Amino acid sequence: MRGIAQLCHDRHRRVIGLWLSAIIACGAVAAVSGGGFVDSLSLPGTDSQRAVDPLRSKFPEQAGDSSRVVFKANIGTISDVRRRREVQALLAKLRALPSVASVQSPDARRGSISRDGTVGFATLAFDKQANDLEKADVDRVVQTARAAASHGLEVNVGGEAIKIAQRPKPSAAEVVGVPVAIVVLLVVLGSFAAMTMPLIVAFAGIAVAMAIVLAVSPLFDIASFAPTLAVMIALGVGIDYALLILNRFRGERRAGEDVREATINALDTAGRSVLFAGATVVVALLGMLLLGVSFLNGPAMAAALAVFFTMVGSLTLLPALLGWLGHRVKPGAVKAPEATPHGFARWAGTIERRPRLFAVATLGVLAILALPLFGVQLGSGDAGTDVPGSTTRIAYDQLSEGFGPGFNGPLLVVAELARNGDRAALGKLSAALAAEDGVAEVGRPVLNVAKDTAILTVFPATKPQATATTDLIGRLRDNVVPPVERVTGVRAWIGGATATTADLSAVLASKLPLFVLVVVGLSLLLLAVVFRSIFIPIKAAVMNVLTIAAALGVITWVFQDGHFASLIGVHTTGPIEAFLPVFMFALVFGLSMDYEVFLVTRMHEEWEHHKDAAGAVRNGLALTGKVITAAAIIMIAVFSSFMLGDDRTIKLFGLGLATAVLVDAFLIRLVLVPALMFVAGRVSWWMPGGLARRLPRLSIEGPDTPATK
Repeated sequence: MRGIAQLCHDRHRRVIGLWLSAIIACGAVAAVSGGGFVDSLSLPGTDSQRAVDPLRSKFPEQAGDSSRVVFKANIGTISDVRRRREVQALLAKLRALPSVASVQSPDARRGSISRDGTVGFATLAFDKQANDLEKADVDRVVQTARAAASHGLEVNVGGEAIKIAQRPKPSAAEVVGVPVAIVVLLVVLGSFAAMTMPLIVAFAGIAVAMAIVLAVSPLFDIASFAPTLAVMIALGVGIDYALLILNRFRGERRAGEDVREATINALDTAGRSVLFAGATVVVALLGMLLLGVSFLNGPAMAAALAVFFTMVGSLTLLPALLGWLGHRVKPGAVKAPEATPHGFARWAGTIERRPRLFAVATLGVLAILALPLFGVQLGSGDAGTDVPGSTTRIAYDQLSEGFGPGFNGPLLVVAELARNGDRAALGKLSAALAAEDGVAEVGRPVLNVAKDTAILTVFPATKPQATATTDLIGRLRDNVVPPVERVTGVRAWIGGATATTADLSAVLASKLPLFVLVVVGLSLLLLAVVFRSIFIPIKAAVMNVLTIAAALGVITWVFQDGHFASLIGVHTTGPIEAFLPVFMFALVFGLSMDYEVFLVTRMHEEWEHHKDAAGAVRNGLALTGKVITAAAIIMIAVFSSFMLGDDRTIKLFGLGLATAVLVDAFLIRLVLVPALMFVAGRVSWWMPGGLARRLPRLSIEGPDTPATK
């Protein structure tokens, strides 16, 4: 670390130039790559994936995406002469648009007009899958359809292609956390020059990482929310990492070091903590690759790259900036040795007097926050959670009103026939499906040209997000389809968006233990090696799990149960995204390790110097409390600002990460951890001698430095 600091400080112009060149070069590659982001979900080995696989080869006419043009008659019915003319005139216009393969008119005989005749829909087939369509072509469909509305007829459009095209873009509201970060940095660092450095480092790292993500997007499927999520995380951790190093730099300057030596010492102490903490976040994010879910690989890689480059920026670009502008950074204030303890020194003394009381009270608060997690319902937000007033949301609500709550989440049953055109077998399968409790209706089988494969549409009686619908899928697969297969020789699989969501939840639940074991196990091992302790890694693992549980509990309480949801622009409750707990575990575990490392590293440094367990906790908290508080406020502001956008997934992450940082920094690191370490005393730093001799030595405090720094 000293060598890196010396090189970057002494050759700061070259290092800054290399960073600028990297940003320009990566941006240029991204600009010509022609990449984009794709919300595709593949779950090999699941029933829903087996239902999808035969369609491309045996049902090419079903290969394109389909949407619904929904009509609601405010005067009369859809079948009235005037309404029918309006509908047919619109459908003729839609058939002539680019990317539209066919349009099927509303027909009561096909079940596409409601029983009261006021709601109907036309099925519009595109010639490509939703993610492959040109946005301009889909926008023309939406504009043409909505322009056909009249006083007596409402027209709206729903479907995956429409939802993708109408997806809200990131807004300026999502960066309102930056001004808060600027204010906090000015207060903590005391100068404009120092304030700008963390922002420069964070944005430089984000620029390189996002350019690389966009450049490789043609080669890998990367979900549409991945870039926003990656920017949100990198902005928070990038500013925090630079702040930690700058805070140590100011302490070194206060102790009398010149700019060069202060830079070297800061990187050789705080820089090691940043390297360790950043590597932990990257490992936790990359651990999601073990889940084998391609949908999560892109977001995991994007977030890991963003954290990696902001970490590299803190270790290379920041010392270069200090070599250029370090003389303008104000040293830390000098405190008289006999001064009365104040701030976090006084707070540490308060906890020391009643550590058990503080520990029990904090655990009680965490338990209350985590309580809603026991009622969490995992699923997927569909058009029913779209922004009220959007065309997809109105179409969803009108279809539910006209055809029942399960109409928006049909199950797609794909059947391969033992004998071509065996309608008797299809009749038995259809009858068995229709007889099951919870099935509202089964559509007529549709055969392919070869007549060896058929599609049946099953409409549940309950809405897609309901637990009853998930239970129905399980019963159909386990109890209804197998007997028909044995009697008729038909092979049938149940797919569709609703079934895919249920399978995703099951896959993630089955892989979660391995993921947790790898991420937690590696972190425990690293902490044991670094701090030569058994207590510290076990405590860290438990504290991190408590943070995650509290964050997920708050998410459930707001997004699923609906408490205060309207304050962040959520007007419809729904299930929590199935992938969120896994992603939150990786992110929050990594971010929690940041604060654990920042705090305990300084405590360990004090312990190594004085061998006073209580003094190490007091001094460690006094020396790091301010920077942890400032870093947490910045992260909370950045994460909270992302709740102001319209994307529900990003809102989920914004609330979850802001809550996690709030809980972890202010309840766990500044209250519970010191309380437990006061109770544990010297046991905090104990490790069996035989084990200590066998473990390698890995120091993140750097060389011995005076405790006054």
